[in-house]
Amino acid sequence: MYVAVKGGERAIDAAHEWLAEERRGDPQVPELSLAQIQEQMSLAVNRVMAEGSLYDPELAALALKQARGDLIEAIFLIRAYRTTLPRIGHSRPVETSAMRCDRRVSATFKDAPGGQVLGPTFDYTHRLLDFKLAAEGEAPVARQAEPTQAPTPRITEFLNRDGLIQDEVQSDETPPDMTRQPMEYPADRSLRLQALTRGDEGFVLGMAYSTQRGYGRNHPFVGELRIGAVEVEMEIPELGFDICIGEVTLTECETVNQF
Repeated sequence: MYVAVKGGERAIDAAHEWLAEERRGDPQVPELSLAQIQEQMSLAVNRVMAEGSLYDPELAALALKQARGDLIEAIFLIRAYRTTLPRIGHSRPVETSAMRCDRRVSATFKDAPGGQVLGPTFDYTHRLLDFKLAAEGEAPVARQAEPTQAPTPRITEFLNRDGLIQDEVQSDETPPDMTRQPMEYPADRSLRLQALTRGDEGFVLGMAYSTQRGYGRNHPFVGELRIGAVEVEMEIPELGFDICIGEVTLTECETVNQF
């Protein structure tokens, strides 16, 4: 699209310098630190990591700072950086049934086995501007409760016991990785899920609401939505057993559909 633009290297250098100046803004205003972005803009950081297919909050915060808050540009930066990284191993499939849930809701049971957990959600806010945030005040503190020790099994497992869920065809075949090989059609379920995971959040959300509102005789609803921390395990050949190499925060959603 820039075929008609002329000016050469000097113009490009000047554009880069101007971009850096615009990114910094007024020098009289304190500069944002990566820790501030990571802690106080966590949803933006999470989106950059998800759509960029790289779990590193600090790098995602750096991309957001470099992109001046433009999420699409930050995601491009993370995707480009990801291509330079070597792959040193493979983790085991994470076990989300052992997730320490910050949020777990279901539309299939009022009293879901394991309990409903609203968690930190915008669902019940009034979407009104809180002008108190414009003033520097004390950090808010949420009320505390005893952590739940009981396991949180998947809701679909209870439905499946009564034969209400169609079983999936199990396979030991290694799923394709769309970040390392071209997308091929018709795409199987694993590729479709990968594409949705990396898809633009607004577009995917629009599809989700359009589908959930239903059309024809199809009206899916949320079987379970959970958000929380999951341990990541990796087999170390020298040791001969799996070890936990860290934790990641994941979102898992299962819908119930009638076809």
